[in-house]
Amino acid sequence: MPVHPAGSRTISITIDEVADRKNLLLLIQFRWLAIIGQVVTILVVQYGLGIDLPLANLAYVIAFLVALNVLSLIRHNHRDVVSGTELFLGLLLDVAALTAQLYLTGGADNPFVSLYLLQISLAVILLDAWAGWVLVFISSSCFFWLSEFYRDIFNGHGKDFGRLHIEGTFVSLVLSAALIVFFISRINRNLRARDDYLARLRQQSAEEDHVVRMGLLASGAAHELGTPLATLSVILNDWQHMPSLTRTPELSHEISEMQLQVDRCKAIVSGILMSSGEARGEGTLRTTVNAYFDGLAEEWRQNRSPERFDYVNEFGHDEAIVSDTALKQVIFNLFDNALDASPKLVRAHVARKQGDIVLIVSDDGPGFSRDMLTAFGKPYHTTKGRQGGGLGLFLVVNVVRKLGGTVEATNADIGGAIVTLRLPLASLSPRN
Repeated sequence: MPVHPAGSRTISITIDEVADRKNLLLLIQFRWLAIIGQVVTILVVQYGLGIDLPLANLAYVIAFLVALNVLSLIRHNHRDVVSGTELFLGLLLDVAALTAQLYLTGGADNPFVSLYLLQISLAVILLDAWAGWVLVFISSSCFFWLSEFYRDIFNGHGKDFGRLHIEGTFVSLVLSAALIVFFISRINRNLRARDDYLARLRQQSAEEDHVVRMGLLASGAAHELGTPLATLSVILNDWQHMPSLTRTPELSHEISEMQLQVDRCKAIVSGILMSSGEARGEGTLRTTVNAYFDGLAEEWRQNRSPERFDYVNEFGHDEAIVSDTALKQVIFNLFDNALDASPKLVRAHVARKQGDIVLIVSDDGPGFSRDMLTAFGKPYHTTKGRQGGGLGLFLVVNVVRKLGGTVEATNADIGGAIVTLRLPLASLSPRN
């Protein structure tokens, strides 16, 4: 499956939107804490410090923030995609609500005016740089406006204004610092998770591109091999009808064996071309799960003649599927690897688990090394010592991933390797 040039752009946008959705939830949580803090502060100032506040007007502002948070929560729960613009508008409304509260509680003289820095910090972390500069300009403008227009709540108050301002500034500093540390650390964790996911997608895209190049190489090689194989087949067919050769039973038997091997090579070449999409005109082959896996097991048994092959099919009620040539090569690859590691015994078990087809291939060999388990599915990691080897499991992982499945490799407690292939039944359904 080719990787389109615009694919990385689409992936990046999608991941950014997922991160914005998580950040919207953080803003909702932040706003709930802010509302609780505002209510507590208003009660302490009104009844603890004895400073008269316009409680009704402040209640309207808090009710506005509650309504905004409820709407944001509904938006978060019912939509998968959240844009950066929505986050920016939410921060603007928070700035507007803070400005209204400061206007009602002393204006620029209120020590909680430093809370503007919270909105600016969140904008810089969550959004582009322009959003932070816009909030800097708006917050600065609001500060200058509050220095001229505000409701004075300190005039005539019996307590020392300077002392109150210092105490309020301390509370504001502690509150702002705690909220910044808590929420920005959460936001950074979201961003790191997004970056890790992007790195995995880039790695997956590079591996798929590698598979495409190998597919093109295999397709070209298959084309080139077709002609000499056809020539060999014709020559061997002629030899089988030459009296001078057929009179020797041993030679005649070897010619027949050579013809069988050439026919097998031709079948492999045809399979490569079919997997690359060049023989799709013959139409897809509809079969069932049990027939498909039973047929693969029997075909592999005849071709490789293992000393012992324990095949168990416990899939149960049969399901219709479409035969996939690439999946056939994947399964044969797993069987071949198990046979190479354990010539005396190969096990295969087919089962159904939660709507998935599960194939477990195990052997009595030495098992996977720690390095092999760590690099499982990476190209050119092999224990067979062949230059250019290690592509088999790489292709297994990528083909299965294309079908929406997973491959897991482990070592058995009593020795030997276990490879578990899990495929969604829907990915092979003829309805797709």
